[in-house]
Amino acid sequence: MGRALDRVRASEPQEATRLIQAALAADRMGSGEDAPIATSNRARPGTELIDPEAEDAVIVNARDEDDGVTNAEVGRVPQGVRSGRSRRSLRDVIDGLSRGRPQGIASQLSGGMPFPDRSSAAPTVPEGALYEWRSHAGACGSRDYRLYVPASLPDGAQGLIVMLHGCTQNPDDFASGTSMNGLAEQHGLIIAYPTQTRAHNAQGCWNWFRAGDQRRGVGEPAIIAGLARKLISEFDIDSSRVFVAGLSAGGAMAAILGEAYPDLFVGIGVHSGLPAGCASDVVSAFAAMRGEAERASRAVGGAADSVRTIVFHGAADATVHPSNGNSIITRARRGAAKTQQARGTSRGGRKYATTVTHGPAGVPATEHWLIEGAGHAWSGGSAAGSYTDPAGPDASAEMVRFFLAEPEAR
Repeated sequence: MGRALDRVRASEPQEATRLIQAALAADRMGSGEDAPIATSNRARPGTELIDPEAEDAVIVNARDEDDGVTNAEVGRVPQGVRSGRSRRSLRDVIDGLSRGRPQGIASQLSGGMPFPDRSSAAPTVPEGALYEWRSHAGACGSRDYRLYVPASLPDGAQGLIVMLHGCTQNPDDFASGTSMNGLAEQHGLIIAYPTQTRAHNAQGCWNWFRAGDQRRGVGEPAIIAGLARKLISEFDIDSSRVFVAGLSAGGAMAAILGEAYPDLFVGIGVHSGLPAGCASDVVSAFAAMRGEAERASRAVGGAADSVRTIVFHGAADATVHPSNGNSIITRARRGAAKTQQARGTSRGGRKYATTVTHGPAGVPATEHWLIEGAGHAWSGGSAAGSYTDPAGPDASAEMVRFFLAEPEAR
């Protein structure tokens, strides 16, 4: 696959096509158009592997820039939107890669939902609360963002959560789907929703797989960190209560921020995301999303100590393989002890398993929620937003509870 990408960059799409087809043929299990690609893990129970050649596979985008591609996302198209779509051959995909043009229809990943834009309907805001558009600019670039300030902060802001949306989403869509503004009212939290637009990525994805957006002091991590520091100063927020969370590509970027800025973010929430440094281009991004990332992802900077980490992942996620959640937790467990496991069922009927490790102070250091039957969607989210699973346990409430946990009394 690495040789194929080199051929793409050298404007030799036919040779790249040949190399990829040969690699796929060598690893193909079974027969027929929808046979899954073999992986190093083989087929795990409750999961679906991804075949880039299958009729219902979509490559959301692959656009060449200075150091490679700006986005890679693969997912199954819901059955209800398959009819009437012409199949895109692997050669077409490679030709598109070489031309730097996006491939596939991103809206099909969300059942035909159009790409949300800045004019999308905003969530309802209680009287006295602030929910406004702002812009942050720094040495590494700028981003607009939505800022939510609760109606009442009698004791000042009790913390900051930076929320990073997934591909094809925007801040309003993400705020509606996660219902995080309501939790901000309950707990006195400031919430920031940075926006990734088509100007920065053709499908609005955070560029988690680009080397230039994976390290401290550069690219998107530096922009988001700068935005957080600005809000910490403006609202006089306790430095021990600064967190970042995200979904899918946003979750992958949250994982990067946790490793690149452990001195800034004391806790991260990753929903349906990937570990930091697990990909460096489109080919490795596809592999990582299938659960085939290299065992040792590249370090992205920061201190040796891990930040507190909570991970949610659907066991039936066919877009980002659940093994990625395991990898994030494994990297975050350094120094943790007292592992506890439990099972439960959400009010909506979804069964789930949790694995919790505690640090020396008794505060949960990591939590891993694996949700049976859930796909690529925010668990417990509202149907008012995209990529949500209302039947699952409430990921938003559990993340806030995890973030604000206090040390046990001694």
